[in-house]
Amino acid sequence: MLGRGFRIIRDHGPKVFMQRAAHVVLRPIRIARAEGTRSLIARGFAKAGAIITPHTVTMLVATEDAERLDWTEPAPWQADPITVDQGPVDIAWIMSPPGLESGGHQNLFRFIDLAEKAGHRCSIYLYTTNTTPVSFTDIRSMLHTAAAYPEVSASIEMYDRDQGVRAGTQAIFATGWETAYPAYLDKSNARRFYFVQDYEASFYPLGTESLLAENTYRFGFHGITAGGWLANKLSTEFGMNTDHFDFAADKTHYSVTNLERRNEVFFYARPVTARRAFEFGLLVLAEFARIKPDVRINFAGWDVSNWAIPFEHTNLASLDISELNAVYNRCAAGLVLSLSNMSLLPLELLSSGVTPVVNDGPNNRLVSDNAYIEYVQASPLAIARKMAEVFDRPDAVERSVAMSKSVATSTWSDSGDQFLAAFERAMRG
Repeated sequence: MLGRGFRIIRDHGPKVFMQRAAHVVLRPIRIARAEGTRSLIARGFAKAGAIITPHTVTMLVATEDAERLDWTEPAPWQADPITVDQGPVDIAWIMSPPGLESGGHQNLFRFIDLAEKAGHRCSIYLYTTNTTPVSFTDIRSMLHTAAAYPEVSASIEMYDRDQGVRAGTQAIFATGWETAYPAYLDKSNARRFYFVQDYEASFYPLGTESLLAENTYRFGFHGITAGGWLANKLSTEFGMNTDHFDFAADKTHYSVTNLERRNEVFFYARPVTARRAFEFGLLVLAEFARIKPDVRINFAGWDVSNWAIPFEHTNLASLDISELNAVYNRCAAGLVLSLSNMSLLPLELLSSGVTPVVNDGPNNRLVSDNAYIEYVQASPLAIARKMAEVFDRPDAVERSVAMSKSVATSTWSDSGDQFLAAFERAMRG
């Protein structure tokens, strides 16, 4: 059981003062490089009352865009959207500036790459309310060197609301809630789409941002979503016309290489991403550490060195995609908590022979019903017990191989086919 008085606290002791001071100074730079300026801005809004001039409104979406958009009246592009009977389509993708560790951007570029390989022509427009100039040199360098980003041919430029997308654009994709506003307001007659990877209204407390994000699902775009849960939610609750593509794992990065019994556990630890329930995960792992004190607990996803964590663990911080398979293959179980749309990690873990332990709920089950994913009700003790059971299985080695085989035929190429079929069907009118 969790000990009485168990608390999750940040370490404020004198030994870590200088380390934390440096961390605080450099943290905005790290976040911007890792996740892109969108995440940095969003984090700043939570503290905006202390750092911005009174009465200044600063959000991910530009206030002039939010003010101008009236989704209750038909937009000009809705009257006669472009159709393309055959052949390639000129696609504009409006997105926030990408970051090295932004999984959402990595997946987005994956589908841009798949669209280009299918013959479609893509252009990328960056949209941000951050006043710091975007460095295209840094972005192109990052895209060229990061293993998680595919090489794409698409041009990249800032979105200019006065100029809009270039002439001849036939389809516009919004890719995050704030980008739905310029996508809607653009003067082009291009058909509108929404590449939806999560229910972003839930990223905020009830308030302006959650309302503005939720409204984007009422804009009349054709939604193509990551997994079936989002497609069902947006269709039933907002009347959006939706299709979805299934999740997959990149088999070039994830496979079983360890055929011995494993004695480590993996935790997807992201204290900066509320929907990944970091503190809840600590409650689970504190109990797991009591049950299985000899099992090494690995944290990866973020540097948690400035957190006082009340059990032994290994802080792997942020790993390159090329390093993950080696870590996964040391682990028998992986704890991945998702309070909105399911993470991509469970299928990656399965590919490497790791049992994913996931909080139960339609947001996860409707994305993957793989029999090897352990869905558990959101009780810290129940999840900890299930994780411990994984280590007690006599057939652990055989099961790790079977897990990997269970997702062997789930490829991003197949997901791309689903995406392209939905997109081209909509474009043909």
